[in-house]
Amino acid sequence: MLVLMAGDGCTPVNEWEAHRQIRAGKESLARQDVNAALVSFQRAAELAPHLAVAHSELGSAYRRLGEYDRAIDCFVEAVQCDPFSFDYSINLAQLYHFTERFKDAIRAYLHAVEVRPGDFYAQLNLGVCYQHLGDAAQAVERFQRAIEINPQRPQAFVNLGVALDAQEKFYEAIHAYKEALERDSRQPMVLVNLAQTYMKQDRLKLARHTLQESIELDSSLAAAHEALGYCLFRSRDLGAAERSYHLALSCEDRLPRTHAGLGSIYMLRYLEESNRADWRDRALEHWHRSLELEPEQPRIRKLIAEYKPAVNTPDEALLSDRK
Repeated sequence: MLVLMAGDGCTPVNEWEAHRQIRAGKESLARQDVNAALVSFQRAAELAPHLAVAHSELGSAYRRLGEYDRAIDCFVEAVQCDPFSFDYSINLAQLYHFTERFKDAIRAYLHAVEVRPGDFYAQLNLGVCYQHLGDAAQAVERFQRAIEINPQRPQAFVNLGVALDAQEKFYEAIHAYKEALERDSRQPMVLVNLAQTYMKQDRLKLARHTLQESIELDSSLAAAHEALGYCLFRSRDLGAAERSYHLALSCEDRLPRTHAGLGSIYMLRYLEESNRADWRDRALEHWHRSLELEPEQPRIRKLIAEYKPAVNTPDEALLSDRK
């Protein structure tokens, strides 16, 4: 005589069949037949709704297909069925994180670190989500916890530096970046971050040297050339700044700050040689390109309005001739 399982309407036969469907689904995945796997996992979840692994496998299959909302729903079910599983919690958190649902990701990561407080990446990614939401203080706390768990990995130091810089704790940020570089010296983007912090302290020579180190490591890094261009511009070495900005654009053409910087260089030249309208026109064109890539730049809009040449309408020209 079959007896119903308490509370979920699932019989032992149903549960046995659910596990058989899960095995069949895994075999389908091994053959790269994701659609067949979906059918098996869905059947398993229907037969045994309390079975967390059925929802988890179904979620993993949806994730492979790029159906992230469905995958999230499945992992929510898995966590509800087994709230003490770190794997289900971290998979849910990562899906929220990947789809940029950062508040949901934070809640899921917090649950994951309750289950396993000593997981480095859970603490690290929790900090990253806080950083995306602009909560630098919480981000710092989580990066520090990640460092306590494993002080040999540079990632947490890098992110800690970014969070401290956002709090304008520049010396602490520099210390964090240097700790990251001690663990792995070949990190050109960390050198860019370090140089940008130096620039906030007006330490331009040190910033320039640091950016040159970054470019030596990776000459195709647009961010390094762009930052060097800005550093040289602030040092009033306009020719070198112009060359660095153009090198940045040769590495990557969608750089609004680089176009803004080139516009400023050409406008300064025009102001020194007001008969060179070509400098003004080049400046305005770069500012226009900057706004096309990043429209929310009120300062650039103001500069265009201030320096664009006056254009007479035909009627105005006629009136001017009559005078």
